[in-house]
Amino acid sequence: METPIYDFLRSYADSGTLRAHMPGHKGVSPIGELAELYHLDITEIKGADSLFEADGIIARSEANASQLYGTAATVYSAGGSTLCIQAMLALMKQEKRRIIAVRNVHRAFLNAAALLGLDVQWLLPEYSEGILSGRIILPDVEAALAASAERACVYVTSPDYTGRIADIAALSALCHQYGAKLLVDNAHGAHLAFFEESLHPITLGADLCCDSAHKMLPALTGAAMLHTSCNEYAHKLKQAMSLFGSTSPSYLVMASLDLCNRYLYEKIRSDIVAALPRIAKLRENFSDSLIFTKSEQFHITIKAAESGYSGTELADLLRDNDVECEYADEELLVLLMSPFSLDEDYVRLQAALEIAVSKASRYERRTSDFRLNLPKVACSIREAVFAPSEEIAVEESEGRVCASVKVPCPPAVPIAVSGEVIDRQCMEIFRAYGIKSVIVLKN
Repeated sequence: METPIYDFLRSYADSGTLRAHMPGHKGVSPIGELAELYHLDITEIKGADSLFEADGIIARSEANASQLYGTAATVYSAGGSTLCIQAMLALMKQEKRRIIAVRNVHRAFLNAAALLGLDVQWLLPEYSEGILSGRIILPDVEAALAASAERACVYVTSPDYTGRIADIAALSALCHQYGAKLLVDNAHGAHLAFFEESLHPITLGADLCCDSAHKMLPALTGAAMLHTSCNEYAHKLKQAMSLFGSTSPSYLVMASLDLCNRYLYEKIRSDIVAALPRIAKLRENFSDSLIFTKSEQFHITIKAAESGYSGTELADLLRDNDVECEYADEELLVLLMSPFSLDEDYVRLQAALEIAVSKASRYERRTSDFRLNLPKVACSIREAVFAPSEEIAVEESEGRVCASVKVPCPPAVPIAVSGEVIDRQCMEIFRAYGIKSVIVLKN
């Protein structure tokens, strides 16, 4: 598959042209180790196209991605899935749709809601892995859609941070039955289109979804894609993204998406086929000592507490053996692999995990009893975010109104959303995730 963006950067870098244009480094790195990166880094010069008005090399590369994913349109983001989420919600605001969202959203969703002045109707999942993961209850979604007097959209995160996949096909059918749109934060699922049977949200009927290519594919950090299955949105995606995106998006990030297309076209399917038995064997080898969540295969999520361990201790022991995990708390350990992982990576992970399990303290096995009720709402998300605020200790926060969301990072799932009243339940969850202070509205 052609790589028009990368080919242009390579040709321009090798041309010896005097760069009387941005960026200021002029293609020369201040240190030798990064020389090739600086050499390829450019801005919107003649022939390089422009991301938000693409009709040249960027448009050609995006068309390749659209073909690979089977979409009505796919556009690039050099600002991660955050920019894609902002664009999706902007399109829904333009259509005056009610926003119904399953609660385990990323902070990017909340920030977009504040910027766009959106009111959100929250649906609580049936939590099973602490605050990070839960099952979406279809009757709750249908009840919310049936009760809405306005046109609506449903926003879900799938896969979630632990790799749990929602029933996107059922959600899609339900949304379309009620004339609603289905939006999916598929940041952790850019690879799902390339299994033997596609699990990608667009294949399963989603109207809009975002993929963080850098999370699961060989792309640079910040590389993402916004997909739509709807012809009506195909020509609107760029305009919506341009409301929030930098006018100087990284050509290195876009080139990595361009090169990703070639990998998707040539190699990913065979890499997935080769990796799945290795992952299955890894899980099998620890079946007597560890309990794994049911998730898409490349998220190897261990129920540490249910297995009788501390997730944070296991993570520390893995670090001692040169393995860095994706996420750990007392209950969970998330090990994130990808189709691009090497054979030797699984060998090293197996060995390090064996050592960690052998050295880790044993505790009484405990299942998660996490419960979350929706706090009371004092004002809108937007009002709270832009109101005068102060940071106080969690112990002093009962009854105060949340101004800016404090989250267990990096998953960024909200405990109290801006505009909600912090109650004792919120305080307990803050403490459980090691959050010591919160930002609240000034009295």
